[in-house]
Amino acid sequence: MAGESWQHKFVQAKGIRIHYVEQGEGFPVVLLHGFPELWYSWRHQIPALAAAGLRAIAPDLRGYGETDKPAELEAYDMEHLVGDLVGLLDALEIEKAVIVGHDWGGMVVWSAALMAPERVERVVGVNTPLLPRSALPPTKVIKDSGDNRVQYMIFFQEPGRAEAFFERDLEGSLRRFYFGAGSRPGYMSDEDVQVYVEAFRKGGLTGPLNFYRNIDRNWEQAAALEGKQVTCPALMVMAEKDPVLRPELTAGMETRAPNLRKELIRDCGHWTQQEKAEELNRLLVDFLGDSGKR
Repeated sequence: MAGESWQHKFVQAKGIRIHYVEQGEGFPVVLLHGFPELWYSWRHQIPALAAAGLRAIAPDLRGYGETDKPAELEAYDMEHLVGDLVGLLDALEIEKAVIVGHDWGGMVVWSAALMAPERVERVVGVNTPLLPRSALPPTKVIKDSGDNRVQYMIFFQEPGRAEAFFERDLEGSLRRFYFGAGSRPGYMSDEDVQVYVEAFRKGGLTGPLNFYRNIDRNWEQAAALEGKQVTCPALMVMAEKDPVLRPELTAGMETRAPNLRKELIRDCGHWTQQEKAEELNRLLVDFLGDSGKR
């Protein structure tokens, strides 16, 4: 977006180079994107948070964009993803931050609030709820569910298979993802789509797909978190028409996040930051406006 005053920066953290975009001064707010996105999915929130007196920091997650892309499949499990977030805070000499996540970024911020609570001032899940640990491995749960809306996660499991599918028609595949799960067809311009297409054409999709290939591994690791609560102030932003991360999945979250506020954005699909930017910005600024002043 031409004319924006954000800055592109790099930092070494946890053995990888992380690219991030930053704008504003004040209490730090780290924004974590999902699949298949980039820091760019927060382009509407970064200036809004900066204008509200906050320091917006939006990295490319490992495997994405201009951040490093380790080769090992296991390098994309939740321990590494939360480690990157903590490492980013360490490198920027930030003791505590607000952490906001959408889709996979949402899974990371809820996990971070459980694994490294001393670094989290507040946490916001955008579409992504804090889910209880399932009794069985996620791949089995998904296969047995009969829910066609989530079977793509099984298709993603075999290394190379999904990559070949995307590469046959990268732009078409991405467009189907972006507009198939959205409720507002015009929420992204052709120019916006090309930002993503160019990034994944250059960096590939193996890193991003490896997030999915670690879901059973993450499930095993999460056994150590059983019984823990997210005790900091938490906001859950639900999107009425998200076909996968449906609002009803947030039922019972209060038992694991007792200091929880819920908000529903109506007529919104999966890509909330981009589909309903002004509404999300208003909720974020309202929830975060006094961060660091408790």
